[in-house]
Amino acid sequence: MPCLKADILNEFFNNDAVRRFEEMVDNGEELFFDSEEYEDIISYYLEMGDYQYAELAVGYAEKLYPGSLEIQVRKLELLLERNQNAEAKVLLKELSDRAEDNLDYIICCAKYFSNMGNPRKAIAYCELALEKQEDEDFIHNFIADEYRSLDDPFNAIKHYKKALMYEPDDAYSLESIMVCYGELKKSDEALVFINEYLDKRPYNDCGWYEYAMFQFGQKKYTEAIRGFDYILAIGAESVSVYTNKAACYEALEEWQKAIDCYREAADLEETRSYTYYRIGLCYRQLKQPLAALTAFQQALKEDPQFFLAMSELSDIHEGLGNMKEALHYAKETIALNSANTEYQKRLAFLLIDAGQFEESLEPLKTLVEKEPGRFYNWYAYSEVLMLIGEYPDAKEVLTGAVQIHPRAELYYQLSNCHFNLGEQQEGRDTLAKAVELDPGIIGDMQMKYPSIDDEVKKERSKTK
Repeated sequence: MPCLKADILNEFFNNDAVRRFEEMVDNGEELFFDSEEYEDIISYYLEMGDYQYAELAVGYAEKLYPGSLEIQVRKLELLLERNQNAEAKVLLKELSDRAEDNLDYIICCAKYFSNMGNPRKAIAYCELALEKQEDEDFIHNFIADEYRSLDDPFNAIKHYKKALMYEPDDAYSLESIMVCYGELKKSDEALVFINEYLDKRPYNDCGWYEYAMFQFGQKKYTEAIRGFDYILAIGAESVSVYTNKAACYEALEEWQKAIDCYREAADLEETRSYTYYRIGLCYRQLKQPLAALTAFQQALKEDPQFFLAMSELSDIHEGLGNMKEALHYAKETIALNSANTEYQKRLAFLLIDAGQFEESLEPLKTLVEKEPGRFYNWYAYSEVLMLIGEYPDAKEVLTGAVQIHPRAELYYQLSNCHFNLGEQQEGRDTLAKAVELDPGIIGDMQMKYPSIDDEVKKERSKTK
C-alpha cells in the first residue's frame, strides 16, 4: 500500500530543473544548470529508476563540471545501481583520496560491498556513515537489509526500529519489522509492537495496514477487517485495502460483502480484470451463474487475454448446457496457457462430448506426455484412437502404457487392438493376461469391445 504523502510526491515529481533538462534534451538546446541542479537531476532519475536519463544527465554534467566531486559520486551511484561493479570499483579507487570524508561516497562504498555479496563489509561502511549524523533513517534501513542478507532478522529488527525513530512514518521500516517478526515466528511480539506503534500514531494508515495484514496472516479475519475499516475512516482509500478486505470476507464466506468490497476497488483501479474475476468467483459461491458470467465477461473486456476468466466462462457455460460456448472458451484458454493440464483435460472432454474425436487427440496426447503417471490419461487417449479406427497407433500407445500401468483395463484395450489388426494369437495372449489381472470386468469389456466378445464366445464354445 503506498503511504507517501501527497505533498512529498508533488515536490518530487514537479521538479523544475528536471522539466527544463528534458526540454533541453528534446529540443537539442544548450541550457545552463549549476552543479547542484545537475546533482538533483541525476538523483531524481536514480530515484525513478530511469538510468538512461541519469546517464545522459551525468554526461552533460561532466562536460560542464569535470572536476566536481559530487557529480563523480552521482556517477558512482549510477554505476552501482546498474550493477556495473567493475567500473564502480575503478571509480571508487580514483575518488578515495578526495572523497573519504564524503557521506554519499561512504554509502557508495557500502553499496559496492553489498553488490559484491559482502554484507559485513557493507555494514562496516554504514556504521562509518552514521558518524556523520545525517540520513540516519536511510543508513539504518541499509544496515538492516544487510543483516537480512545474513539471515539475521533479530539484528535487522533493531536497525529497522532505529530507522523508524528517525522517520516514524517510514512505511518500508514498518513493513520490514513485521516481516522480520514473522521470520522469527514471534507473532506475540509483532502484535505488541504494532499496537504500541498505533497507540503513538493512531492516524497512520501504514500502521493500520500492517496491523490488518498481520491479523489476516493470523487468520483473524474479523479483526483484520477492523484494521482496514480504520484505514478507510482515516480517508486513505486504496485498491489494496478494498481487495484485502474482500479477501477477508471471502475467508469468512460472506460472499456478498466481498463482492461489495471488490466493486469499491474496481472504482479506484485502471485495470480491473482480476477484480472482476474475483467478483465472478464470489457469485459462483452464491450459486448465481448468470451474475458470475457477467463478471467474467467484464474481466475479459478489461483484458482479452485473461485466461483465468476464459476458463471460468467455459465451466459456467458447460454447467448451463451451452456446450458450444463452453468449447469455444476452452479452446481460447488453451491458446493462451497450453501448459495447464486441467485446461487440457477440459478441452479434451468437451471435444469428445462434441464428437470431435480427432481434435481431442492433441490435448489427450499432451496429457499423456505431461502426466504419464495418471492411468486415465492413457486409457482415454487409447480409447479415442480405437474409436476412430487408429488401431496401430492405439496399439503403440498401449504397449507403452502397460509398462507404466500394468492394469487390466489397458490389457483389455490392447487385446482389442490385436484382434482388430488380425493378430489373433497376440490378442488371445493379451486377453488372458487381462483376465488374470481382473476377471470381474470382463463382462463390461465384452460389451465395450465386440472383438473381445467374439473371442470369449469362441473359447466358451470350445469348452462345451
